[in-house]
Amino acid sequence: MKQYMAIDIGGTFIKYGLVREDANIIEQGKTKTPETLEALIETIKQLTQKFSTATGVAISAPGAVSDKGIIYGTSALPYLHGPNIKELVEGKTNLPVYIENDANCAGYAELWNGSAKGKKDVLVVVLGTGIGGAVIKDGVLHKGANLHGGEFGYMLVDPYGEQSWSSVAATASIITRVAKAKQVEESSLTGEQIFDLADQGDQDCIQAIDEFYHMLAAGIYNLQYMFDPEIILIGGGISARSELIDKIKEKLTVILDKMKIAKVIPNLDACLYRQNANLIGAVYGFKQTIEK
Repeated sequence: MKQYMAIDIGGTFIKYGLVREDANIIEQGKTKTPETLEALIETIKQLTQKFSTATGVAISAPGAVSDKGIIYGTSALPYLHGPNIKELVEGKTNLPVYIENDANCAGYAELWNGSAKGKKDVLVVVLGTGIGGAVIKDGVLHKGANLHGGEFGYMLVDPYGEQSWSSVAATASIITRVAKAKQVEESSLTGEQIFDLADQGDQDCIQAIDEFYHMLAAGIYNLQYMFDPEIILIGGGISARSELIDKIKEKLTVILDKMKIAKVIPNLDACLYRQNANLIGAVYGFKQTIEK
């Protein structure tokens, strides 16, 4: 059974794993993200030497990743943007290399062996400090003319262009609302703390979370009518909260009750893969492109 070296490049850590062709991770770990491009490429080389049974390198990375291996846009790692990362890694490892945007990799993981398995038209919404995601049409990743397919967070949610979906429905928006209500610095709060306070009856926190769910549902309603997918999956750290999907569905019901014509109920679920999604999805992308 084939094995692949999977790399997930993050701003703080690089996660890595030896992934089999059946989507199972044999061994995995993480190391601090290097401060230079040269050190990053060397780290990847050392990992492939450590896991010498790997037949290829599959990389998940931030930014707008082109098929050629150049990463456009911006991220927490400026040195990634400009050089041809794919060619650099191939030159150091002498192995075939696949590289893709991290949110797109998360979508691929779900399509391969997760909550979207067996489906063709899928949207994956990844919630974090902002909102990203992946668009899959007819089982194929849609990257878009400008490599911005799945950048749902830029969607405008007010008529004057002052608020994006990320600003009102990303997890950071909860902290922003509570900090404003309590007149404290955002840095003094965490999302986990706010959910705990809400459970204890704090009205500011309860209202902030309620508004978050409503704006999240509103965006999902819009996405359903833009693309009409078979399923919309929610990922990111907050997707681990057991009540998340039910709360969004409750808000969708409120929205749909007010609509006189548009009554399609989105098929909504949580991503199956969480912390390992980018590793597994990168391997699926490798299999679909390099080995196709």
